[in-house]
Amino acid sequence: MIYTVTFNPSLDYIVSVEDFKTGITNRTSSELILPGGKGLNVSMVLGNLGLENTAFGFAAGFTGAEIVRRVEEMGVKADFIPVSDGISRINLKLKSIEGTEINGCGPVIGRDALEQLLEKLAVLGEGDVLVLAGSIPRSVPDDIYGEILRRLAGRAVLTVVDAERELLVKVLEYHPFLVKPNNHELGEIFGLELADREAVIPYAKRLREMGAGNVLVSLAGEGAVLAAEDGNIYEAPAPKGKLINGVGAGDSMVAGFLAGWMRKKDYRHAFHMGMAAGSASAFSESLATREEVEALYGKIPCNRPYRPA
Repeated sequence: MIYTVTFNPSLDYIVSVEDFKTGITNRTSSELILPGGKGLNVSMVLGNLGLENTAFGFAAGFTGAEIVRRVEEMGVKADFIPVSDGISRINLKLKSIEGTEINGCGPVIGRDALEQLLEKLAVLGEGDVLVLAGSIPRSVPDDIYGEILRRLAGRAVLTVVDAERELLVKVLEYHPFLVKPNNHELGEIFGLELADREAVIPYAKRLREMGAGNVLVSLAGEGAVLAAEDGNIYEAPAPKGKLINGVGAGDSMVAGFLAGWMRKKDYRHAFHMGMAAGSASAFSESLATREEVEALYGKIPCNRPYRPA
């Protein structure tokens, strides 16, 4: 079974505002409300690709109830732990100004609620897959991802981590199967700006040397790089298409990679599935469907894997 964990899920309020100005009342020209959070996005795209999975998380207040309702409406099993201090986040995404958003802080997750999650994860074993994705609230210890992987060590659970900076670095000693930073997050780890695929490759390899099994790096319109566990580097530009909504594209890449790997155990196929899923979400109002992914899969350039010096 595949499980995802989203510590800080949200309702994403995605709006367009023509000619946005500060200091005045602006009115939307389009609106969309979706359940959000990186782990939930992975769950929903996995479901669209036909892979049954369970989404773990925390829900608080009326927004938490609405997140659960919408996730289950999309066909994903939501096993959320209720918390009472605060409300689940509402994130405002201003689609008409790319990259502009205001994210809520989320509820307080107490130790009792955290222990409930750890108890749920304690039953995972061989054949299970666990995806840890996204930020964590300030109330949660900043080594929680590492703690979860430490507890699962030796159980043959396939683990995936999509997180930033120290949250990601702290899990590497537990040898996750896959980590997926974007080029900016990878650059922040090493104190550099990494603008293209060629620049990314040596630092993706460094993360492998630090303990990651596979390192999948997304570069938005520049494509992606995979430093794979077989020692090969796979890289390709993004397929052509119109960017409509970049929210969830990186999470969709994780879901596509996992779906490809679980079906064929082939790194090139998994890489191409990841790129197709990420691009399909970027080219759509919502998250990638199976039909959209399949339509883009054949448009990924078939670069031969290579072993750079």
